[in-house]
Amino acid sequence: MSAMLKISLPDGSVREVAAGTTPADIAAAIGPGLAKAALAARVDGELRDLNRPLEADGTLALVTAKDEADALELARHDYAHVLAEAVQHLFPGTQITFGPSTDDGFYYDFAPKDRPFTEEDLPAIEAEMRAIIARNEPLVREEWQREDLIARWRAEGETFKAEWAAELPEGEALTVYRAGSGADAWLDMCRGPHLPSTGKLDPAAFKLTRVSGAYWRGDQKNAMLSRIYGTGWLSKKQLDQHLTRLEEAAKRDHRKIAQEMDLFHLQSEAQGSVFWHPKGFVLWRQLEAYMRRRLDGSGYAEVKTPQLMDARQWEQSGHWGKYRENMFVVPDEVPNTADEGAVLSGEGDLMALKPMNCPAHVLIFKQGIKSYRDLPIRMAEFGCCHRNEPHGALHGIMRVRQFTQDDAHIFVREDQLIPEVQRFCELLDAVYRDLGFSDYAVKLALRPEQRFGSDAMWDKAEAELREAVMQANLSDAVKAGFEELPGEGAFYAPKLEFHLTDAIGRTWQVGTIQSDRVLPERLDASYVGEDGNRHRPVMLHRAILGTFERFIGILIEHHAGRFPLWLAPVQAVVATIVSDADEYAGEVVAKLAAAGLRVEADLRNEKINYKVREHSLAKVPALLVVGKREAEEGKVAIRRLGSQNQQVMTLDEAIALLTAEATPPDLVAAA
Repeated sequence: MSAMLKISLPDGSVREVAAGTTPADIAAAIGPGLAKAALAARVDGELRDLNRPLEADGTLALVTAKDEADALELARHDYAHVLAEAVQHLFPGTQITFGPSTDDGFYYDFAPKDRPFTEEDLPAIEAEMRAIIARNEPLVREEWQREDLIARWRAEGETFKAEWAAELPEGEALTVYRAGSGADAWLDMCRGPHLPSTGKLDPAAFKLTRVSGAYWRGDQKNAMLSRIYGTGWLSKKQLDQHLTRLEEAAKRDHRKIAQEMDLFHLQSEAQGSVFWHPKGFVLWRQLEAYMRRRLDGSGYAEVKTPQLMDARQWEQSGHWGKYRENMFVVPDEVPNTADEGAVLSGEGDLMALKPMNCPAHVLIFKQGIKSYRDLPIRMAEFGCCHRNEPHGALHGIMRVRQFTQDDAHIFVREDQLIPEVQRFCELLDAVYRDLGFSDYAVKLALRPEQRFGSDAMWDKAEAELREAVMQANLSDAVKAGFEELPGEGAFYAPKLEFHLTDAIGRTWQVGTIQSDRVLPERLDASYVGEDGNRHRPVMLHRAILGTFERFIGILIEHHAGRFPLWLAPVQAVVATIVSDADEYAGEVVAKLAAAGLRVEADLRNEKINYKVREHSLAKVPALLVVGKREAEEGKVAIRRLGSQNQQVMTLDEAIALLTAEATPPDLVAAA
């Protein structure tokens, strides 16, 4: 008689079942509706195949489409496998490598036999994928002996799979999933889990999107592969919504809008760095001035620290071991040589361009003796930093090599930590709302596996950040959405992350605050306490925007270039209908500029409709049209961006209206 297992269900009930019973069996015993809806199972919290036998007492939760995060992960993983099966059916001799799910879909890397794949191949591959889904092929998990599986891959010419299988740890069970049965069965090595069969996928809920090159294991020394990307969802409705978002995102692409508005450009002579044009830098300066006013009003002192620092400082801080490969390193002294082509040996003392500002701020804190009465010390810097990001990771101004952080570090006593984090959360909330982001989420990133500091230290730091969020004056919606992220903290501290939701529903992680007791210890920062002894401050690393470059990119896409008047690089253009109004247009421009508005004149001998279209493309918020009649009456006709209507008013009324709208929100609140 087989052993009986006790399986606890989410409703608190316990079922006794024979060893070898599967979650699918339990779903069927509960009812046919659940048996049909079940996609997978969580056994003691681990996501597993629905048909994998239970081995011991434990908890069981059946996963259905209502558990959207799990269901999407499973579906996208299965779409990737179906993609690989379809490609090998259509293009015999193609080798398979890996195919993971992604945030919005999946991809698979292939080594084609004859030629790289192109986007012209995608319709045929999609059709074959739908045929596989229609066949409702069971996806069966199998465990193989290492040598047997390696021999199988080599016999079938799957050199990439054989190489990977040979490198997996000794004694580890190698799992394979079999799709279909008999001679036509298709196999792939995978940890799983998977859906019970391909028929659980919606054939109308995926789309292959593009093809690119990719190196085996991401190493350019290895073979070039063909990577096919797709997007996959649980229903056609979800797919259609996603494709609509992609279409809208393409219209809002910050690189496209920046070209239309003449904000910045990027080019190969400075990979990962931005060439800011005058109009783009006006936007930067407005944002910087706004942030500086906010910091001044919140008790921050602004500092400026060096770009280059000795490598030994980075070793002491702990960053050298974690970030060395992403740091730009130079010798402390360049050898004097007549050979201009000489290659530096890299020997001797090294300097590094700073990838972050925190160690430099500790060095400022350590100048002079600090008393407990001096704390908190809020030290801010719009610090220019450099990180050696791979070329393939660079993306417009969203991910660059040279960037400016709206960085600050707050040195606090233990008793000041929670109120100071609370204060920061409220400052950040005000900034986001001023910049047009009322919808955001707060997440707590918890201790990673590799970290500095004791468990007790991490327990305390995580609890403090939780409490600060709950005490802060934030909306009920923000507090209700508070979420914890196990294992995603920094190596030295847990952190609160702030995720903005933009106008088309995308999320962006921007702000952060980290509670750090490690760096003050490593760099020997201290203050004199009330008891006359030395104490370590807690160091709060915090940013609101993250980096100016990336945040401006997010702003461009969120507003689709249609900035609120106070941020717009050009706030108004005065355009003439006839040349007789040129002199009056000059007077209008002069008075608007004297009132502090950023204004330009368009006196070209072009039709007014042409001028309207051109300035609309450049996202100018207000077009002031003047002709002979307006000049005679001292009036202007204001045409707003995106509107066909116009308001006719006196010049003085127009100046009062526009200057009021152009006042930054923090100054409006202070008035």
